[in-house]
This record gives sequence, structure tokens and C-alpha cells, in this order.
Amino acid sequence: MKPRVLSGMRPTGQLHLGHLVGALANWKKLQDEHDCFFMVADYHALMSEYEHPAQIQEWAHDNVRDWLACGIDPARSVIFRQSDVPEHTELFAILSIITPLGWVERVPTYKEQLREVEGRDLTTYGFLGYPVLQAADILLYRAHAVPVGEDQLPHLELTREIVRRLHALLKVKIFPEPKALLTEASKLMGTDGRKMSKSYGNTLDLSESAETIRTTVQKMFTDPLRIKMTDPGHPEACNVCGYWRTFAPDRAARVWEECRTAARGCVQNKQELAEVLIKTTEPFRMARKRAGNVDRILREGATKARAIAKETMADVKAAFGLVKRSTGPAGKVRPAGKGRSR
Repeated sequence: MKPRVLSGMRPTGQLHLGHLVGALANWKKLQDEHDCFFMVADYHALMSEYEHPAQIQEWAHDNVRDWLACGIDPARSVIFRQSDVPEHTELFAILSIITPLGWVERVPTYKEQLREVEGRDLTTYGFLGYPVLQAADILLYRAHAVPVGEDQLPHLELTREIVRRLHALLKVKIFPEPKALLTEASKLMGTDGRKMSKSYGNTLDLSESAETIRTTVQKMFTDPLRIKMTDPGHPEACNVCGYWRTFAPDRAARVWEECRTAARGCVQNKQELAEVLIKTTEPFRMARKRAGNVDRILREGATKARAIAKETMADVKAAFGLVKRSTGPAGKVRPAGKGRSR
């Protein structure tokens, strides 16, 4: 049996270049050696977008179309929507009961989001409990590993702590302790020099037109120390120069040297980078038009996901005494990590 992996994305807007060089590139590779479950995390999206939820469904379909265009294969992976599997909220409720409040309050991304995200009220019980729902997502499929960057390690460690606490309380092991599949963090920053995020409005979206890419790149932050074109540049501090290393590494050394010696101006740098990005994303835009029936893919994925989720919740409910444990083999709590393969 291949080790099982669970990962997801919130449908809070269109996917961007950061997703392409980060999660999506990694997901595509994971399909070769893992039993992959890729989730549209619409409940997670609702936790921050609850005041304006009308577009979540549209974004969910749009995001899955992007996944397909990037090589995520429904024949090799389970692609599903979180809200189509009600067991996610069932397990979330049970884990919330046993998770100490201090554990979720110390997760660093909670305070970061409260500080950085403007225009939305995130001081809600649901948003505070966001990492517990993430734990439920992972454990529901008895995932052995979760692909994460270093900034997400505290979330995964909370999941592991919840597993240990649950096992200690019940005196039985139901879940494996999921391990981190550390992924190399994308060095791609947003157009304003901050972390690229839909929440910050500083993205270059995958499905943008060529003209929009040119316009957006022209507005990107460059070297703050370079005032005139004749001033020597500092490419290591220039966001635009950073993009060259990601999308045209064969040309990056020359571009950096020309910037450093003032042989290249920022306007030229942006113009040429825009054409590189247009060429890079063109195959993706073509593949996106050929993507399959998203509704059917999500429906079939939910059926596969829910079959496993029901097994897990039967074991959890039996362990907590919420249902009678059957005397037959089907009623036995399966050992951690022994969920049936799809």
C-alpha cells in the first residue's frame, strides 16, 4: 500500500504563480509514489470569507480546473470538496472537545492573519479553531504524511499532539501520527514584496491574460535602493530579479549582472520578465480549456473520500462510546494507519 497523503487549498480566489511553483508542482510529483487525497477546503474558506461567501463555489470549480491543467490526475488521486464529506465537521466537533484552548491560541499563523488581513473580522470561534479542523481533515483519512512548508509545521505538530491526547484518553490507537513531507518553500514573493497571498491582493494569477500580466509586472516593486537607471542595482534585494531565478534560471545570471552594473534598467527588466511569464503560463492556459468535467470529478472524488471517512468515524464513535461496538470484525477499531486503500 502506498503511504497516504492529504493536502488541500482554500477556494478564496483564483490560483496564482506561487501555487504553480509551490504546492501544485509538488502535488503532481506526489502522485507517483503516494495515495493522494487533494481537497477543496471550502469550510476553511468560509472561516475567513463568511461575510461574502457567494463566490466560494465558483472559485472551487475554478481552482480544480487549475489543478487539472497543472497535471493533477483524478485517475491517480482523489479530488474532492470538503463540504461534500460531512464527516469532516463530525470529527472536528469531537477533536474540539478534547483540544485545550491554549494549544490553538499559540499557533503563530493565527496571530499573523489577525495582524495582516484587513477588511475582515477574523476574531471568531471558527477561525480560532481553524487548526483543529485541519487536524480533522488529515486524520479522517488516516493520512501518513502531509506536504507542508516550514511555516505550516506548527499546524501539523498540533495535529500530532491531538492524536497523542486522544489515544491517551481512549487507551486505544486509532490514528497514525502524520509526518511532515517538507517541501522546499517557494521563494516567489508577491508583487508588493510580501508573501504572495490572495488575502494580500498581491498575486499574479495563473489564468491572467497576456495584457494583464504585462500591466501587473510593470507595477511590481523593484530595488528600493536604486533611484536612477545609472545607479548600480542590488538584484538580491529586487523582487523582479528574484522571479528571473524561478522562471528563467538559464538567463538569471546575466540579468543579475546587468542589473548590478547598471547595464539594465528596471523598466526593461519588467518588460522582459512579463514576456517570460506569458510564455511560461501559455501551456497552462491551453490545458485549462481542455480540463474535464469538474462536477463529475468532484462527485466521484467525494464518493471515494466518504467511504473512508465513514469507516474512520465509525471507529471514533465506537471508541468514545457514542455507538455500540459490534461484536463482529467490522466493529473492531482498526489499528492506526490501517484504513482501507481506495
